[in-house]
Amino acid sequence: MRFPAFWLSKVAIMNLMAMRKEFPILFVSAVSMLQILPAFAAAPSMMSQENIAASLDEEIGWLQEESVIFSASRREQKVSATSAAVFVINNDDLRRSGVTSIPDALRMVPGLQVAQLNANTWAITARGFNRESANKLLVMIDGRTVYHPTFSGTLWRTKDVLLEDVERIEIIRGPGAAMWGANAVNGVINVITKSANNSQGLLVTAGGGTEDKGLGAIRYGGKITDNLHYRTYIKYADRDDLELAAGGNAGDNWEKFQGGFRIDGDLTQHDSLTLQGDLYTGNGGSLKDITTPIEPVTSRSNVGEDFSGGNILSRWRHRFSDTSDLSLQLYFDRTQDKTTYSAINDSSEAVINTYDADLQHYFQLGDRQEVTWGLGFRYIEDDQDNAINFSFAPASRDYLLYSAFIQDQVVLVPDTIKFLFGSKFEHNDFSGFQIQPNARFIYTPDNQQTLWTAVSRAVRTPNRLDHDTSLLYFSQLGPNAFAALQGNQDFESEELIAYELGYRIAPEENISIDVAAFYNVYDKLSSVEAGTLFIEMANAAPHFIFPVSSGNNARGETYGLETAVQWQALEWWRLQTSYSYLQIQLHTDETSLLRDVEEGQSPHHQFNFRSSMDLPHNVQLDAFLRYVDNLPEREIDSYLEMDVRLGWKPVKYMEFSLAGRNLLDSSHAEFRAVGIGMPVIEVQRSIFGQVSLSF
Repeated sequence: MRFPAFWLSKVAIMNLMAMRKEFPILFVSAVSMLQILPAFAAAPSMMSQENIAASLDEEIGWLQEESVIFSASRREQKVSATSAAVFVINNDDLRRSGVTSIPDALRMVPGLQVAQLNANTWAITARGFNRESANKLLVMIDGRTVYHPTFSGTLWRTKDVLLEDVERIEIIRGPGAAMWGANAVNGVINVITKSANNSQGLLVTAGGGTEDKGLGAIRYGGKITDNLHYRTYIKYADRDDLELAAGGNAGDNWEKFQGGFRIDGDLTQHDSLTLQGDLYTGNGGSLKDITTPIEPVTSRSNVGEDFSGGNILSRWRHRFSDTSDLSLQLYFDRTQDKTTYSAINDSSEAVINTYDADLQHYFQLGDRQEVTWGLGFRYIEDDQDNAINFSFAPASRDYLLYSAFIQDQVVLVPDTIKFLFGSKFEHNDFSGFQIQPNARFIYTPDNQQTLWTAVSRAVRTPNRLDHDTSLLYFSQLGPNAFAALQGNQDFESEELIAYELGYRIAPEENISIDVAAFYNVYDKLSSVEAGTLFIEMANAAPHFIFPVSSGNNARGETYGLETAVQWQALEWWRLQTSYSYLQIQLHTDETSLLRDVEEGQSPHHQFNFRSSMDLPHNVQLDAFLRYVDNLPEREIDSYLEMDVRLGWKPVKYMEFSLAGRNLLDSSHAEFRAVGIGMPVIEVQRSIFGQVSLSF
């Protein structure tokens, strides 16, 4: 049995035509790659039951192996040796969870707040301050920053990968600014995909269900030489609308098509190179109440959102010796979003190009010191097409970010006590020069215990929404009178000083416990301040504007506890549970219009429980129970939900799975985007089936 060549031809043509039109750089790279693809190899024959059992044993090898993490120190290290609150979702976790998107996978992480607003929008953050545009969580894919520079949040519907190609998702709860810079305030998420040589052969997946109406992907990997491997893929998703809490359709269905490639190879004995890129296009929708200075003044509008983009990344690494290496990463990222408002017959478009360079050098000093330092440069072209209901001034802006970092790890007592200290130094066009240091201490008295503590400073730098918003209408106050948001060119960076303490222990070979506590002190947080009433003449008849803007008059403290326990109860049965507690206490000046809003939009308590069973006849049964506390500020009740997945591998290269999600209620609300006219939307119970073939 051979993989038919016409499938690859179809994949290549569809990707190349899109690349040629909008991304000539990616087009040239892809053409060069496809010119040297080898012929497809024959698929393996049917396996015996003994071989199937052996392959399943390999899949549960993680029981004896400890996870590694890169994002905490920019060096791969064991989780147990990390002086931070970290969590790793590996590829097997993703597969067995039955999820179809990265946001839903993140629900497994203790201390992370994940809430779905509609079918294509999520609010995700760590340790509080959750909102649709959550701006204190840095998100990366393979080290490429993917948060939106206009509002410092993440448009999750546009940030996607083939889940089967994810090696692991690394999550840091707490500041990562000393390594990664601004916006890594409350946490860091880094999605790390497999190298091309670890994703060889053919993979085909297809599935569908009540909410995920149709999902499919094709990936093929091969080798160019013994030291040079590649893969290319396409994937498609079609997702249904959710429901309004008041009844009716939410009008938020969405679909997306994405394709890409990756090449990994050893150029010499000391040099390695990675080249990868993606293209995507899609559309979604939502219902919003739109306020404009023309008739109809306030209206419920079907908002259509067309999005597209692409990226290309290259990473070169040179190894001088076993104790010294140098890496250089370059990437280009382009996003294009067009929003159409049906009720007012208007639209807006945003195009953002990001150019980024990152240099890193690691070396050892003697037997007790490891130093990592680096330099960074980022150039962003931001072009906003203004609409009737909002505008930026200037509409287009280019801005720069320069950075440098250094970290020194000192072994005070061999194999027992380490001290880490370092800082990130940055200069941006909005708030100038920033220093973000940290100091970490880790104590490992034996192989079963780790105690760590840290003190860190982090900042959330201003963005165009803070700085350049001209007018964003959000409410009608009366005839010819409106409330509108204005930018504040004096807005400063939000600041955090974080104190953390953690303890890990493995009292038995099959049990591990991880506990982390934190106390955060925030200053210069964003507040809502009143402006001076004025008359606007543009767009319509003269009307009064009551402006509000962001200030830095909020401050406060957050504290909490996060625990995670894993128990390998039997060789074929793994149990995991986690609990997190969060308390937020914020204070604003008496002159501020909104006070203490953030306190009621993140859950105080979260709990989850996971069970994973390997049953006879190559059957796997997984269940995930989760509880999320109420959000009084968003008028969201607490909820308890369960997901269940049943998987069966009749042969090594074939798997069938059936997953049920949110099974305890027909529907429930998770978040409400107050202030932007978003109605309450409920996530529905769903069933999803999938078949996967891999050769």
